[in-house]
Amino acid sequence: MPSMKPDFMQLRNDFPMISKTMHDKPLVYFDSGATAQKPQVVIDKIADFYTNHYGTVHRAVYELAVYSTEEYQRVRQEVATFLHAAKPEEIIFTRGTTESINLVAYSFGKCFVHPGDEILITEMEHHSNIVPWQILCEDRGAILKVAPFNEKGELDLEAFAKLLSEKTKLVAVTHVSNALGTVNPIKEIVMLAHSAGAKVLVDGAQAAPHLAVDVQDLDADFYVFSGHKLYGPTGIGILYGKEELLNAMPPYQGGGDMIESVTFDKTEYSALPMKFEAGTPMIAEVFGIGAAVAYLNRIGMENIYHHEQDLLTYFTTNLQQVEDVRIIGTASDKGAIVSFLVDGIHPLDMGTMLDLRGFALRTGHHCAQPVMRHFNIPGTVRASFGIYNHRGEIDSFIINLREVIKLLK
Repeated sequence: MPSMKPDFMQLRNDFPMISKTMHDKPLVYFDSGATAQKPQVVIDKIADFYTNHYGTVHRAVYELAVYSTEEYQRVRQEVATFLHAAKPEEIIFTRGTTESINLVAYSFGKCFVHPGDEILITEMEHHSNIVPWQILCEDRGAILKVAPFNEKGELDLEAFAKLLSEKTKLVAVTHVSNALGTVNPIKEIVMLAHSAGAKVLVDGAQAAPHLAVDVQDLDADFYVFSGHKLYGPTGIGILYGKEELLNAMPPYQGGGDMIESVTFDKTEYSALPMKFEAGTPMIAEVFGIGAAVAYLNRIGMENIYHHEQDLLTYFTTNLQQVEDVRIIGTASDKGAIVSFLVDGIHPLDMGTMLDLRGFALRTGHHCAQPVMRHFNIPGTVRASFGIYNHRGEIDSFIINLREVIKLLK
């Protein structure tokens, strides 16, 4: 752990994109919930691999391949440590959160889900944690159940508990809502689910970059997140799964590297984690996420959490002083995400005008259409923060927001 509190203003210099302009205005990047900017160490790691060390993994004995293989496996151990997993073999490299969820839906479903069984999700899920389970239920003859949330955007735990039954095979729940910012009580959810005999997949896409995650303490059966939201590259994701579950599940894809032996009569699959990593993997991307994890470890996840919570409180307090603004998602425990609307102004118009002033925010339904239907709204303007943001940007935003409102009213 870091020995002293980092200077977050100084850390901004680590991110080359943060010094750029947009429409000839200084860039204020408030869209880390969609994807985070990259520190130079991540960019350099990828460039160094392609420039000086490029070689495949697991397939050769020459020096370049040995280097690549050793580094690839070192990153797996580093990610396991980052999540407090019991073993590096419990870490599967995928293309992102979406593929991680689809892998579990296909493979866990094929092994454990039968006609009449139930999958339980929540009303606040991202589409990536809805659609794969719908496909699974259609394929296996299972039933999809949905736990509601209240008007603050908090999961209704009483209703959730009532939806659990002996038919529930798996609960899939977001750790932090991408549309509302709600931090769900994962430990309590896991305990309730396990008491009913169900397994739990946690979508950690909005959590892993912003708060310390201990999968063993949470007792999650599966935990998934994406590299690009963690200040790493696109095209790389993480699936953590408990060893006994992953061993029981069939492969998601077939191909090279996931086999022990192949004949035309029968194929024997490799042991974990290779069983789920068919084909030549995303080597450079793995190195990139390894550099991102090391970078975050140097800063300290607790430091990051407190910095972003300060931004969340400061932004929320100031936003509430702006006339006609309505915040969507007011849970008592939130990540650094604020969704809001201005009465009488479409979020797309608001986002377009703020873009012209240098502010990068997300507008729309945020791949969470059921959330928008819950509030009977077309979408929101969403500000989401990262380690490179600071209070001065928020002050500037509030000034510009007031001016834009006047122009659009």
